[in-house]
Amino acid sequence: MENVKNLFSFIENSPTAFHACANLCKALEDSGRIRLTEGEKWELKPGHGYFVTRNMSSVIAFDIPEGEADSFRMIAAHSDSPAFKVKENAELSVRGKYTQLNVEKYGGMLFAPWFDRPLSVAGRVVVRTDKGMEARLVDVDRDLLVIPNVAIHMNREVNDGFKYNAQTDMMPLFGDETAKDGFRKLIADSAGVPEEDILGCDLFLYPRIKGCVIGHEGEYMLCPRLDDLECAFAGLTAFLAAKRPEKGVNMLCVFDNEEVGSGTKQGADSTFLCDVVKRISISLGRGEEELCRALAASFMLSADNAHAVHPNHPEKTDAENCTFMNEGIVIKFNANQRYTTDAVSAAFFHKLLADKGIPCQHFANRSDVAGGGTLGNISGSHVSINTVDIGLAQLAMHSPCETAGTKDVDHMIGGMTAFYDSRVALGRDGEFFLD
Repeated sequence: MENVKNLFSFIENSPTAFHACANLCKALEDSGRIRLTEGEKWELKPGHGYFVTRNMSSVIAFDIPEGEADSFRMIAAHSDSPAFKVKENAELSVRGKYTQLNVEKYGGMLFAPWFDRPLSVAGRVVVRTDKGMEARLVDVDRDLLVIPNVAIHMNREVNDGFKYNAQTDMMPLFGDETAKDGFRKLIADSAGVPEEDILGCDLFLYPRIKGCVIGHEGEYMLCPRLDDLECAFAGLTAFLAAKRPEKGVNMLCVFDNEEVGSGTKQGADSTFLCDVVKRISISLGRGEEELCRALAASFMLSADNAHAVHPNHPEKTDAENCTFMNEGIVIKFNANQRYTTDAVSAAFFHKLLADKGIPCQHFANRSDVAGGGTLGNISGSHVSINTVDIGLAQLAMHSPCETAGTKDVDHMIGGMTAFYDSRVALGRDGEFFLD
């Protein structure tokens, strides 16, 4: 259970993508990896590890081998989760008696579980400094807000399929009339600056619940943001545990904005990964031909959690290509390439897991249900390499509190570590050898 406890600690300290990125960076820095800046020249050395961030919410880490950088072993996950984002003009007054926060939804989310639970606010603020401007992380680390339900007496239809409205039903209660004009000061206090020095904000609501182990034998866990911080944590743990490569570059890529399509400068649909791969090659004195050859010999694990069979609604999933918590890493398939897994990448990963005795299972959506996409096919449009889409089975995806299997944390860390320690050699197209 040690990895589960560490996962809970990581998630509790990562209420937003900005905090998740900061915690990933701290772990990388503590391990001796060297922080780089995109705007400065890179001078990479064999046998050393590095990492670079973009927008304070995405991070790519990589270890340079002592030998030839002739391939890349990449694991990709994402740092963001569905939540409510605070609007720029943040306060709403209701009949001169209540003060609400003005919020909008970020990503596809389940509304109902956000009601009647303690919430708070965290994110990033840009503040004025003597030298110009500086971005700082903030977390109002106390029970602060609630989105109250309408009583059953006033909404008799709520249990018969009520449709919630993001503008009218989901505004959190911040305080009474004395709270008017108090939100910005609260954020300024959290940032340690006068209110007038706040120049910009990216702030999100988050649930105050902590991760906990449940089930008859402690087989399940209930925790916020398992999608996808569970995979980000597993990727980090594996990256730090893996042997320093003799050949090939190990990479950990955690992108922001997957929940809204990845189409930002820091998302998987940006140039971030492509830029980093090119700069690694350039800094090591390798030409374009050598980079193309290295990419042809590369693999990515696109890691984003999957849907477990729901105990109340097993009919929602495919009869055979369905997954259960604690039964291993999920390999995801989709004929329309919403997931990138194909025969080649699946065969590679199957053999890798089988050699280590790590269980796996397969997921595909019902043929009459459109599923969601993830990072692999998006990043592949910029850096085209063999990719397998994987995840861990969970319930209540995109709820503010999700359920997953405690045993699967070790399954994923073990599979990812084995991946980093592996080596692939290519023959002709469609032929490869796993060492």
